[in-house]
Amino acid sequence: IFKIKVDYPSVEDEVKIIQTHHERRGEKPQTLIEPILDAKDLADYKTKIQSVLVEEKIIKYIAELVSKTRNHPHLYLGGSPRASISILNTSKAFAAINGRDFVTPEDIKKALKPILNHRIILTPEREMEGMTTENVIDMIVQSVEVPR
Repeated sequence: IFKIKVDYPSVEDEVKIIQTHHERRGEKPQTLIEPILDAKDLADYKTKIQSVLVEEKIIKYIAELVSKTRNHPHLYLGGSPRASISILNTSKAFAAINGRDFVTPEDIKKALKPILNHRIILTPEREMEGMTTENVIDMIVQSVEVPR
């Protein structure tokens, strides 16, 4: 669902990474991972997220934002309906994580960049100018009225 950009670590963090690798002495890192959820917990969370309320004006807000990506002059390729659905589902998860049973425009804004980053493509001209998909997403957010 997401494209999350991860920068290179600082020198101090890289030293920790190297040290941890060295201290494992060939032991596979996945053997050190212990489960924190089982299948039932995961199913319960999924059910809870699916029951989060989304007003019609919020659904329209998602559709307007994604639609703007399809005809934005700085984009070669915009988001599809699958992007809209991913934004909806992610926004519902953000609401649940924050203890709410309803989606807010802020949940949607928080979901936009990680979801749209790998679904929209800049025009070559804008890319050569140093523009990013995040810049265009910010422009689009500014151009769409937030529902109240």
